[in-house]
Amino acid sequence: MNIISLFPVHNFNTYLVTYSYNIMRTSSTIYLALSALISNGSHAFQLSHHHVVSSRFASVQSVTSLGSTKSSSAPSVVLDRVFEIDSRPIILFDGVCNLCSSAVNLALDWDPRGKLRFAALQSKVGKNLLQAHGRDANDISSIVFVTPKGAYTKSDAILGITQELNPLPFVPLKPLALAGQYMVPQILRDAVYDGVADNRYSIMGKRDVCRFDADGEFDDRFVDDNLAEV
Repeated sequence: MNIISLFPVHNFNTYLVTYSYNIMRTSSTIYLALSALISNGSHAFQLSHHHVVSSRFASVQSVTSLGSTKSSSAPSVVLDRVFEIDSRPIILFDGVCNLCSSAVNLALDWDPRGKLRFAALQSKVGKNLLQAHGRDANDISSIVFVTPKGAYTKSDAILGITQELNPLPFVPLKPLALAGQYMVPQILRDAVYDGVADNRYSIMGKRDVCRFDADGEFDDRFVDDNLAEV
């Protein structure tokens, strides 16, 4: 049965928008969203070879300026560089989406050990990592979770990210993420993800600039865009 048929057509989008709003308000609903928006390896792209609504992001760069006048390295070269001396996974997020930026803040707060890194999909590094994994450089339709072993999108990406989060001492989310992976059908998880992603700008708005950390507190959490330069 088509999942959408489970809901009246006229209020299905309303349900999705309401659901996504609620998950940004409480930690329990946030996890439900993460469970619905993530998973593990079924969406992995095999390697060919080896932000935000917060004052913590003070440096502003126009989206149109992210395309740099300098020559860029080949995507495969950039892929090697970003993991050459730092194997931490990278979250590629929509840098102009307020909902996505709020999620980045949440991930920073829930990752006290700094196991995750971040880069905007619109950045030079972001575009190169997309291409290195067979995606269009301008595809910002999904969050992407990039690891040394592969890249994950949609609900698979969210579950992969959730496994690395630890919101409270001795309360890792990995068991819950694994439960969501095996207990919630992927078609359902991706349907919820698509509903939220398609409405993300109407839910919390967007901006025409990308914001990057500049106060020093999170410098090592954001991938240096110069890694994409020749």
